[in-house]
Amino acid sequence: MRLFLLPISTRRSLIYCQRLNQQLSSETTYADKITTRASNTWLRWEKADKGWQKKVTSYGNKLFEKIPHEEWGLKSIPPLNTRWTDEELDGKKQVEVLFPGSVISEDKVKSALQAFAGDERQAFHTKWMWGSILGMPISAPVALIPVLPNIPFFYLLFRAWSHWKARSGSQHVDFLLDNHLLRFTASSKLDLAYQAGGLDLSMKELESNVKRVLKGSLDAVSEANPGKAAETMLLTQSSGRLVSELADVPELEEQLQRAVKQVEKALRAQSELLEEKQDLDNVNKDADSKR
Repeated sequence: MRLFLLPISTRRSLIYCQRLNQQLSSETTYADKITTRASNTWLRWEKADKGWQKKVTSYGNKLFEKIPHEEWGLKSIPPLNTRWTDEELDGKKQVEVLFPGSVISEDKVKSALQAFAGDERQAFHTKWMWGSILGMPISAPVALIPVLPNIPFFYLLFRAWSHWKARSGSQHVDFLLDNHLLRFTASSKLDLAYQAGGLDLSMKELESNVKRVLKGSLDAVSEANPGKAAETMLLTQSSGRLVSELADVPELEEQLQRAVKQVEKALRAQSELLEEKQDLDNVNKDADSKR
């Protein structure tokens, strides 16, 4: 397998695992087969012109978009098993980690991987895995409704599986770090993709700064965080295709688009909150000056 560590902003990154073709054919598990069958069923429902299948997939896709990109990325990493452990420890497998060296240093890549593999991350997924499992019996009465399947039950089942898969991916990264089985490679192709994305971001940032200057809130973030650089985006949603093409990993495009959308939304909410706080401070200052 091969890992990608792709910064989305100056403080957040996406981790993704590429399963090589020979691995896909020789290491397919029953869980993989079940997942593939469920995915094919979901795609068939999406193609329906109308009916409850179409409605379920429409609402379901909206819920999927809210699942954190960190969870999606960790789910792409295969769980540890005896074969993986033996081959990796015997030196037959050393996992390459590709990253854009012009954007993030190797030390910071290691720090990001440690965060993905940390006890806090694993405890988070364990907590919500059991929370989803405990919620399944509560959804049982929905099965009494004729015709429709028990959607809440299957969603909780999916979330339990998703958290288990993410925790397993985190444990695998932890194993690789502990046993020094990672080979870090700065990719010139990824650098090129980030340079192209930077040009697009420069125009967006210019437009955003003009609007904030007109509102008098350009320095809201820096004032709220003195001595700490404001978090900024490194990719746009349109960058996903270019990164996936240059990396020759088509499935990366969807992962990156989702991650960029989530981080943009988080930064936008943070910026709006800071602007509201500054507006309130200005109102209070005006009120004090009139006394």
